[in-house]
Amino acid sequence: MTGTFINVGAVLAGGTLGAVLGDRLAPRVRETVLQGLGLVTLVIGMTMALGTKAPLVLLGSVLVGGLLGEWWRLQDRLDQAGRWLDAKTANHPFLSRGDVTRGFVTATLVFCVGPMTIVGSLQEGISGDRTLLLTKSVLDGFSSLAFAAAMGMGVTLAAGSVLVIQGALTLAGMYFRQVLPAPMIVELTAAGGAIVLGIGLLLLDIKRIRVANLLPSLAIAPLLLLLQGLWKG
Repeated sequence: MTGTFINVGAVLAGGTLGAVLGDRLAPRVRETVLQGLGLVTLVIGMTMALGTKAPLVLLGSVLVGGLLGEWWRLQDRLDQAGRWLDAKTANHPFLSRGDVTRGFVTATLVFCVGPMTIVGSLQEGISGDRTLLLTKSVLDGFSSLAFAAAMGMGVTLAAGSVLVIQGALTLAGMYFRQVLPAPMIVELTAAGGAIVLGIGLLLLDIKRIRVANLLPSLAIAPLLLLLQGLWKG
């Protein structure tokens, strides 16, 4: 899990530095940085989603995943965790600067949803190759600095989410060799792209989307592709 630990350290370092510098940046500068991140997030999400080879699988995974997420109230639970952190840090001026809930939720989704998180963690667990996670660590370090400058220390607290989610995926990769064939990875990545697009819309304040409720689509996409293969076979 070396790659995951390095990723956590990058988020902690970048988020802390961003929170320290945040007060020294004009509100307009922080807003512009956040909008720039939103635009780039849209580009990344679109690139991921357009990689699908089975558009109907992508559509079905997002719809079914969204229904399951609403049923399980994933967004509400994630927001609740953010509010709990907000309350716990309210008496600490440095920790409570900015919107802790928004920073925690946004950073958790940005850092933990995507092909690098899933493929990189599984790859490290299966083969010990941590190249993807090291690349992701550099990206997350710079992103957490920019996010924290705009939204405060809630971004840094998302390092815990990175540790839990990536660590779990790495451990799964150690015990389940070659779990997902390449076509399933492609569709899982496309479903992640749809979710990342939602994050971009949130960052730009264009549309309030309960993005966390779409997370089950990451598991539904490979399953639907398998069922499609069985149907055709």
